[in-house]
Amino acid sequence: MIAATAYRLATRVLGPVAPLILARRVAGGKEDAARLGERWGRTDQARGAGPLIWLHAASVGESLSLLPVMERLLARLDRAQVLVTTGTVTSAHLLARRLPSGRARHQFLPLDHPAAVARFLDHWRPDLALWVESEFWPNLLLETHRRGIPMALLNGRLSARSARGWQRAPGLIRALLGCFDLVLAQDEAQAGRLARLGAAAAESVGDLKAASAVPEAPAAELAQLKAQIGRRPVWLAASTHEGEETLVAAAHRALRPQFPQLLTLLAPRHPARADRIAAALAEAGFAVTRRSAAPALAESVEIHLVDTMGELGLFYRLAPVVLVAGSLLAPGTTGGHNPLEAAQLGCAVLFGPDTQNCQASAEALERAGGAIRLAGAEALAPVLGHLLAHPELAAAQGKAAADSAAAARAVVDRVIERLEPLVAPLARGRPGDAGA
Repeated sequence: MIAATAYRLATRVLGPVAPLILARRVAGGKEDAARLGERWGRTDQARGAGPLIWLHAASVGESLSLLPVMERLLARLDRAQVLVTTGTVTSAHLLARRLPSGRARHQFLPLDHPAAVARFLDHWRPDLALWVESEFWPNLLLETHRRGIPMALLNGRLSARSARGWQRAPGLIRALLGCFDLVLAQDEAQAGRLARLGAAAAESVGDLKAASAVPEAPAAELAQLKAQIGRRPVWLAASTHEGEETLVAAAHRALRPQFPQLLTLLAPRHPARADRIAAALAEAGFAVTRRSAAPALAESVEIHLVDTMGELGLFYRLAPVVLVAGSLLAPGTTGGHNPLEAAQLGCAVLFGPDTQNCQASAEALERAGGAIRLAGAEALAPVLGHLLAHPELAAAQGKAAADSAAAARAVVDRVIERLEPLVAPLARGRPGDAGA
């Protein structure tokens, strides 16, 4: 545990720098200034009586994947309460709308500083901790384990690059993975990767994101945008990263002669880059509008920049064909993004060669005929053009995608089954579960 001790000392020494980092994040819109105390483990929320289940997810996608599990746990344990922690402002806003009132609440994850961790755990005293994917904060994990709190890792995932990085600290990652009583990976490749790093009996039960709630869309706005688009051919490039917007624009330009009224919906993964993206597209000669300005989608608009958060559900419903981006850059750069949201809504899915972050889901959609893997960025325009020219093919592919996504939703049953040995003691009641 030498590495863990060194990490703990380092975080304690660097503690005085944390306020400066948080202040910079507030200025950049990445922290909620009114809730900075939560980053230090402080809260005005009472723990309440009964068992408390703590669920942690890094951001929006992970948070959505937790909701079906949380609902099943609350149905199983009628006296239980749930605390959900996340690390982003966007996820906090989403959960404020989606968490069931009365039995679930949200708090920002404390900094991985010994004092903040102790303060957080002293207050909440969770009876069970469920972490999602790959948020391995050493102080928080090790202290939770030291207190004897049962822990499970759900939808475990490590990119090849992250796994290589952890191999440079084998003792630390082995200790961290050893904190979990149960490790469920999102596919067999991830299970093997986690097992090699020290997760005992890691197994795959499927990708929890397959069971995420279908993204919402206000009916009135959807109807309005559909009316504005009319019969124009339309497609969506979702969750693009820097460098991919240029590839999307090139595909639009290549398809102009065939589809002079083509409308491209472009949703960057990080809307904070929207100013630069819009300026670059305009300089390249495209007629661009921005969702944040709430303009009408006039016929002259070529590219509509979706620079808002939480609205992909609306735009998935407008586009029969969706490129799930983060997959067109050099292998290992981003690893792709979850294609299941688009599949759930019956979109014909496209993605590039790099889908290591969601490999099993991507391959399942391919096998079902619901997705096409592009060999590279140069294939985007011809494949997209073929689907837009043959809407019946896009519709058939979209149906196959929806059917495949629906079949994958059984993952929640498998997760709940594996969790039962950790959940059963909470149903029977335990000494000291009355809270304070």
